[in-house]
Amino acid sequence: MSSTTTYALGAVALALIVVIVIAAITWGRDEPAVRNDGYGSVHDPAVTVVLETDGSILLRKPSAVKSIDIFEDPLCPACGNMERTYGQEIAQQIDEGKLAVRYRLVNFLDPRSRSKDYSTRAVAANQCVAEGLSSSVYAKFHTETFTTKRPSEGGADLSNDELAALARVAGAAEPVVQCIATGAKVDTARASAQATTDALDVLTGGKAGTPSVFDGKTKIDVSNEDWVAALTR
Repeated sequence: MSSTTTYALGAVALALIVVIVIAAITWGRDEPAVRNDGYGSVHDPAVTVVLETDGSILLRKPSAVKSIDIFEDPLCPACGNMERTYGQEIAQQIDEGKLAVRYRLVNFLDPRSRSKDYSTRAVAANQCVAEGLSSSVYAKFHTETFTTKRPSEGGADLSNDELAALARVAGAAEPVVQCIATGAKVDTARASAQATTDALDVLTGGKAGTPSVFDGKTKIDVSNEDWVAALTR
């Protein structure tokens, strides 16, 4: 066997070893454990939901001492992962009056949806449900749209009728369902989502991305698995 062939085989073997090592590292990484699994979404009747004039959605008890802003895009995979992992822990903190959460929804992933406007329509749907003034209904709807029912980028997304059906299952009243089905808030949602993106750009120095969580002007490191608990210590 020539030395050239030996070197070539050695290079192939080395490449295979690198691939195997990378695969082993990847497969060995466990997904973060779901925090407070089994708690569910916000369900204390004392919690209120408010659709604010800028399109933000505030969930809180009046006695809440800490307030945070969560910037999310309804199509964002990382937002879905964050909600899946920490959503129930956040819900419990809201129910216990330890935390108020302002959801600030953006739509810059519209171009990555098959309909080219899914994020905007999902923002509008969230706003319709929030306007219904039931915190438990909103919490359920928000959880569904960001976790089990969140479309994949480039894949088939949800129509307004399908979003309306999700709201109905969550317990929304018929006027709320019709608000979603007819796209009544789509234009205002598009404007508010753009304004929210601009606000996030300012907070991040032009590096807007989702999910982003802020305590005032301080960005929270959501890669720290104890970030929710740390906010209320």
